[in-house]
Amino acid sequence: QLQLVESGGGLVQPGGSLRLSCATSGFTLEHYAIGWFRQAPGKEREEVSCITASGGSTNYADFVKGRFTISRDNEKNANTVYLQMNSLKPEDTAVYYCAARSIRLCVGLYDYWGQGTQVTVSS
Repeated sequence: QLQLVESGGGLVQPGGSLRLSCATSGFTLEHYAIGWFRQAPGKEREEVSCITASGGSTNYADFVKGRFTISRDNEKNANTVYLQMNSLKPEDTAVYYCAARSIRLCVGLYDYWGQGTQVTVSS
């Protein structure tokens, strides 16, 4: 079964940057669309971004457009998908999760989830 592991979270000051990684071992992610989600305390989980299996198409929630970038390079490393987060704001504080869809496109439900990584934006 596909297992996803997030890393790269931490404490950063407002305006700073972090790069999150979503990785698996024993499998490759190249056949899966990958999404990033976040959940802040007391709030619903929300989708942040998604990238298709080929990497040819991405989408972003309005609240991260222009600041976050999702990426993958299936030729160099088919095991990892990244979320580059720039210009971070305190309201970006949350646990960030990656998830994989067996469907190659950014539609439908996600089949596999990671355990999450904490991102805290604070001065």
